[in-house]
Amino acid sequence: MSTQAPTFTQPLQNVVALEGSAASFEAQVSGFPVPEVSWFRDGQVLSAAALPGVQISFSDGRAVLRISAVTAAHSGRFSVRATNGAGQATSTAELLVTAETAPPTFLQRLQTSTVRQGSQVRLNVRVTGIPTPVVKFYREGAEIQSSADFRILQDGDLYSLLIAEAFPEDSGTYSATATNSSGRATSTCELLVQGEEPVPAKKTKTVISTAQISQTRITRVEKKMEFELTQTLGHKTPPRVPPKPSSKSPTQPSLVPKVTGGRQQSPSPVRHVKAPTPTTVR
Repeated sequence: MSTQAPTFTQPLQNVVALEGSAASFEAQVSGFPVPEVSWFRDGQVLSAAALPGVQISFSDGRAVLRISAVTAAHSGRFSVRATNGAGQATSTAELLVTAETAPPTFLQRLQTSTVRQGSQVRLNVRVTGIPTPVVKFYREGAEIQSSADFRILQDGDLYSLLIAEAFPEDSGTYSATATNSSGRATSTCELLVQGEEPVPAKKTKTVISTAQISQTRITRVEKKMEFELTQTLGHKTPPRVPPKPSSKSPTQPSLVPKVTGGRQQSPSPVRHVKAPTPTTVR
């Protein structure tokens, strides 16, 4: 296996602790070879001797620093450094010790949602409180443990339940509880995971011959032509033609002169010429 520089898969988170209560920092680190872990407070190397009441451990990549009873003197900036031959990485967070207390309060509550089967689901809450509340997730009243299928994540005051791949059996009522020495708060939602849609049943088809199909088409065309003809006759009346005369009546001579070749013709071609007057012989 090749070497791998240290990486914090889960960094440190800020902690607010009530004076006299316990406080702890946790981080998850990976790398090869297995890194060596060191802790610092305000830039100074931290050890049990330097800060009484501090317990430090590192196992399976999980680095933990725990203070059994914090005082105002423990407030400060804590860092954890992981180092191996391939490199190093550092994660830092703040510890605030206060004499005040505040019960848990949800700044962001769980939201009811409907998702498709196979989807990734993330249920988020934001919680504040003094001391820092402990947040747990439940489904139908049963606590959910972090696993490959259900991961519980924290980023500051944001806590998340991540479902890698949802199935219909994951549907139900989900809740998140936040608890500290001052009280307890709960947020609840409904998750509905819809399964795949059923395939509709196939309709039975009636099989007919090609000849039947052709005859059906011909019948439809004839009915269509008959309908169109009916519509045409119903809307248009053919012109009436006057009956032809049974016998010809004598034709009256036309009084209107005919024009031939652009010249007006006399109604009769006969000219009336006046005879000459006879002369008397003396």
